[in-house]
Amino acid sequence: MQFKAIRSVTLTAAVMLAAGTAAYAHHGWSWTQDGFFELKGKITAIYIGNPHATLDVDAEGEAWRVEMAPPSRTIAAGFTEEVAKVGDEVTAIGNRSVEASEKRMKA
Repeated sequence: MQFKAIRSVTLTAAVMLAAGTAAYAHHGWSWTQDGFFELKGKITAIYIGNPHATLDVDAEGEAWRVEMAPPSRTIAAGFTEEVAKVGDEVTAIGNRSVEASEKRMKA
């Protein structure tokens, strides 16, 4: 009986550790929450897929990654691959990475 309890606790701990690792891998970066950041530039790539839709943007010679919602929410909000194309000017408003050297934001 005691062996089953230990095995159950071990299995539960392993599942929780795996879930935490997956969540960190999915959201493996932190963003500022002290106000919005505005990024203006030209779209260099568009990706609408899992886990999040993204835009790559050239802003004054710097390559930025703009992370948006999951595809279903991005499309439901009206942003599809037909709305914008590579080369279009874009203004993204959201939260940038807390790491100033990391050219990344969520919008």
